[in-house]
Amino acid sequence: MAFVNWFKRNLVVLAGLFTLGYLLLPNVVVTVFSFNDPKGRFNYEWQKFSTDAWTDPCGVSGLCSSLTLSLQIAFWATLGATVLGAMIAFALVRYRFRARGAVNSLIFMPMAMPEVVMAASLLTLFLNMGVQLGFWTILIAHVMLCLSFVVTAVKARVMSMDPRLEQAAQDLYAGPLQTFLRVTLPIAAPGIAAGALLAFALSFDDFIITNFNAGSTVTFPMFVWGSAQRGTPVQINVIGTAMFIIAVLLVLTSMVVTNRRTKRKA
Repeated sequence: MAFVNWFKRNLVVLAGLFTLGYLLLPNVVVTVFSFNDPKGRFNYEWQKFSTDAWTDPCGVSGLCSSLTLSLQIAFWATLGATVLGAMIAFALVRYRFRARGAVNSLIFMPMAMPEVVMAASLLTLFLNMGVQLGFWTILIAHVMLCLSFVVTAVKARVMSMDPRLEQAAQDLYAGPLQTFLRVTLPIAAPGIAAGALLAFALSFDDFIITNFNAGSTVTFPMFVWGSAQRGTPVQINVIGTAMFIIAVLLVLTSMVVTNRRTKRKA
């Protein structure tokens, strides 16, 4: 009876832990198979423990070049989408203008629209304009993809801001630029950072839009898809594991910094 009562009290926690474990299971499998030494072309069955792939992550031709290209595109797409998205979010929240409602609706369309529709539309646009498919068409497509997510994240943060803080800065003779840099921007920074991180993740792992608008350019997701048809090298698992570890470390670092700041304020 005691166990039943304990189970009822902790049912939500147990369900959450089970869901989290289920979500992390693929990452565990990828990590385990990054130490595998398969006999054939496919890394789907455990054969033998080996660290060869970790000592030579660029041993597969084209892997590191495609990874570098994806990181470059993700960086510039994040920068462009974050700057444009932040300005659009501030404009939608702070200003009243004609077609404001229509712009609000159009911003959410890429989020609700299937990626294949956007991919085909952008491809048609580029072909009609005579633009050669490659790095720049991928970058433009990724900015368009990420823009809506950045606007949504920043807009939610700006809407929750207390305008009296900016008014207080103006009462203390702060100019518009000083008010923005010292009051508005620091308050909006968490939303901007969240939008930027989301944009980077979306851009880095996008396949559908990239595949339509890449031409002969090969990004890391396209390399992984192509490798899956011919044989999956262990180095792909190594890159995936390294990315997961880096993401976890960034999250833990952010949590530690936030806790320290909270303790100092207390």
